[in-house]
Amino acid sequence: MPAAARLTDPEIDERLAALPDWTREGDEIRRTAETADFPAAIRVVVAVAEQAEAMDHHPDIDIRWRTLHFALSTHSAGGLTTLDFDLAARIDRAVRDEG
Repeated sequence: MPAAARLTDPEIDERLAALPDWTREGDEIRRTAETADFPAAIRVVVAVAEQAEAMDHHPDIDIRWRTLHFALSTHSAGGLTTLDFDLAARIDRAVRDEG
């Protein structure tokens, strides 16, 4: 798979506008999601893991009972790429589908 190109600040801002639950922190985008309970949180993580594996692009995930913290960055590109925003949209769908 070819390396993804790092996005410019205006490109990042444009993509973030379409993902209102995500915020930028330096070279990462982050989101926190609440689920109904711990098993629901794990189901979201499993759904995200399957998507991430298919994309060969893996998020940082912190699980705290029913609260999930996601962080995305393309380390090989040294910042944010389209991969991060594509996976963020898939994470949003996984959270929404569990909701």
